[in-house]
Amino acid sequence: MTTDLAGMPAFVAVAETRNFRVAAERLGVTRSAVSQSVRALENRIGTALVHRTTRSVGLTEAGQALYSRVAPAISEVAAAIDAASDRDARPTGRLRVAVSSIAEAFLSGTLIAEFVEAYPGVQLDVTVTDEEFDIVARGFDAGVRLGEVLAQDVIAVPVSGDQRQMVVGAQSYIARWGAPRHPRDLTDHRCIGWRPAPDVAPYRWDFSENGRTFDVDVRPRVTTNDMGLMLRTARAGAGLTFGVEETFRPYLDSGDLIALLEEYCPPFPGFFLYFPDRRNLAPKLRALVDHVRLHRRGYHF
Repeated sequence: MTTDLAGMPAFVAVAETRNFRVAAERLGVTRSAVSQSVRALENRIGTALVHRTTRSVGLTEAGQALYSRVAPAISEVAAAIDAASDRDARPTGRLRVAVSSIAEAFLSGTLIAEFVEAYPGVQLDVTVTDEEFDIVARGFDAGVRLGEVLAQDVIAVPVSGDQRQMVVGAQSYIARWGAPRHPRDLTDHRCIGWRPAPDVAPYRWDFSENGRTFDVDVRPRVTTNDMGLMLRTARAGAGLTFGVEETFRPYLDSGDLIALLEEYCPPFPGFFLYFPDRRNLAPKLRALVDHVRLHRRGYHF
């Protein structure tokens, strides 16, 4: 029996964007073409895949099940097609990367600016997100995350050196409220916390003492998912905050922020560019991998 795959790319685009117009823009076709393709696919399968209302688009249970199965396969097919092309050809096409909001080495601007200059045929599409998800299922080519949260079955290329998290505060805050002597003292301080989403509890602050790790529930007075707001609020003297040293370094060097409790903040593996373990990389992704490696060695274009 021959399987008719027509309409599948349109369905996947709608599933990922939850928007027919945006899906059409991604595919370079009209909105009506996407709608007709998905409708034809539903008719062939004999069940509804998409909930359509005037305000939103969602997946039915059958649609979610189908998307979970076909999205990784379509990503593999696209990679295989790219790999089958001339390996010496200039990399081209859209390259989607999901990057942690605190991956300063990748997001600082220099690495990206030099990459798009070196590879003008690649359209780099960076989504800054701290949500944890399967990048293949969501249609991304690669991601950038801390090494400690990566799955074992991915290929990981270092983007930064080792990192460490630390507590920082402004001199004005310390002059008024004092400095904690031990991480457990933080429960008596005004703290500025972080969480990735509204329905997730604020992150507990992790420390180490005599080789033993422990965390502190600081019960923050201010909580946000935006590191920029955390920084500005801490610099204004509203409280102590906690994050990756690389994010704080410019403000530590300028004296705007002061590092605290450093003896309880050991280093850990930094940020990595990661992607599925495939035999052949698409030229556009291989170009980014090579670029990251050269950038880590200090080469600039």
